[in-house]
Amino acid sequence: MTGPTTSVNGAATVSKSRSAYEWLRQRITSRDFTPGYRLVLSTIANELEMSVVPVREAIRQLEAEGLVTFERNIGARVSMVDDTQYRYSMQALAVLEGTATALSARRVTPEDVAQARAVNGRMCDQLDYLDPQAFTALNQSFHALLFQRCPNPRLLELVNAEWARLGGLRTSTFSFVPDRASESVREHENILDLIERSAPLDEIEEAAREHRSATLKAYLSHEHPREVDDLALI
Repeated sequence: MTGPTTSVNGAATVSKSRSAYEWLRQRITSRDFTPGYRLVLSTIANELEMSVVPVREAIRQLEAEGLVTFERNIGARVSMVDDTQYRYSMQALAVLEGTATALSARRVTPEDVAQARAVNGRMCDQLDYLDPQAFTALNQSFHALLFQRCPNPRLLELVNAEWARLGGLRTSTFSFVPDRASESVREHENILDLIERSAPLDEIEEAAREHRSATLKAYLSHEHPREVDDLALI
């Protein structure tokens, strides 16, 4: 009796694993789960009304296909399927946002700076228990406060377009390089200090540009270490 029962149970597990695989794969390819999205086994299992065993098997299969990446102390996340466009957007944004922030600097109000510092404080509060998606949303709010008063409407349009494009390419860079979060918060304070003391605009532009480039470099160091030198001109 044991043999047939084991066989039936094994077949049921395989069937559930296949169902979980197809469910996950569909959400990844349709970008419901965007690059960097964390795949929490217990949450998925509850959603599919099954144990974590078939879900784990499904994730292993997706990992073998390159759609999922598993890292110790982080867990499973959706892979950056094609990160070339991400790199292009980050390179463009480093230049565009750096210039927009500098042009906006003399028009930023004390209230803007205070609000940006409060947002950065909320980001700092998240460092011990990082939620990459929430952190990225705060990060975008922080930068918008500093470049929103740019007097060049076309430049502002381009910056906002690249931010929107990045949102479609991945959920959060901080899902890939969580250690970058603490550095980012410190760099934010430096940019705020430069704006508050009316530093030369080229210094503000350089600080904002290098801040954006540093995030891309951190990502490349983690995912493509041989390609970091390609950013020398940014």
